Amino acid sequence: MATVTSRYARAFADVVAESKLNADSVKAQLDSLVEVFESSDDLRRVWETPSIPAEQKRAVLDSLIAKMGGVPRELRNFIAVLIDHGRIVVLPQIAQQFATEMNQRLGIVQAEVTSARELAPTERADLLAQLTQLTGKQVAASYAVDASLLGGAQVRVGSTVYDGSVRGQLERMRQQLTGEQ
Repeated sequence: MATVTSRYARAFADVVAESKLNADSVKAQLDSLVEVFESSDDLRRVWETPSIPAEQKRAVLDSLIAKMGGVPRELRNFIAVLIDHGRIVVLPQIAQQFATEMNQRLGIVQAEVTSARELAPTERADLLAQLTQLTGKQVAASYAVDASLLGGAQVRVGSTVYDGSVRGQLERMRQQLTGEQ
């Protein structure tokens, strides 16, 4: 299923780029649609039921979009294609893959920052500057707090983890003292 989500996400990213749409705005609107889709059992049931005609499903889509205040025609058509091809069930995964695809095209890397305490705005800015220098790309970060780190922070960029936490330092010291690797 990963290839299906990637294929649709890449195709939609192509449409967004070719249409010169604001990628951040489209991502936000797509995320809003995903949130409604995930939170409404009735909507999911209608869109996922094969016995309901596609025209009715698209009418529900159009009604939802009208209530949202409208979205770009390209986004509406993309959701309609997913409905028509029976792929609406993977909308959340496609939206995630789309965000990743757009970030790659825009030279943005996603970083997950977990710290022992809430970081102050200046600390976040300093950390983002260091990550930008380290990766050579613009960094978009999400933040979480985990008091078990004791102090410092862990940062995940892709599959790479930078561990500057006190817990991580203590673990490395323990491994050195016991000879473990």
